[in-house]
Amino acid sequence: MKKVAVIMGSDSDFKVVQKAVLKLKEFDVPYEVRVMSAHRTPDEAAEFSKNAKKNGFGVIIAAAGMAAHLGGVLAAHTTLPVIGIPIKSAAFDGMDALLATVMMPPGIPVATVGVDGAANAAILAVEMLALSDESLSEKLVAMKKTMAEGVKKKDEDIQRKACEL
Repeated sequence: MKKVAVIMGSDSDFKVVQKAVLKLKEFDVPYEVRVMSAHRTPDEAAEFSKNAKKNGFGVIIAAAGMAAHLGGVLAAHTTLPVIGIPIKSAAFDGMDALLATVMMPPGIPVATVGVDGAANAAILAVEMLALSDESLSEKLVAMKKTMAEGVKKKDEDIQRKACEL
């Protein structure tokens, strides 16, 4: 099975990124977690991305706040899919990171989840890997079934509460 690279621009992003790591573990997807900066360690980020495919990665998740150029820098140096997680910052409530992550030039796509959407980034990575892995596909089907059952239970509970008013 291909690995997922989970790259964050700062170790302070880990409190958000750990949700992606936990979700990858839930699906038994191998991963590697790193800190690299698009601005402070651009050569290391580029080198990692250039070699990611030959090093067994199938998807890269890039989490960054503020200027949030990490996803674009990684995407510029690989043909692997890159998923950006914009990280909420104090200055603009994550809008700066969202716009920086989603507004890529033609030819350098970065799939982008919502601000602090680490769990969804991991699920999207699993969906990408599941295109060529039937066991992952089955796990995704089971996850969706469990989610649907949870909503049905909540519907029954709320209907009961509404009748008791």
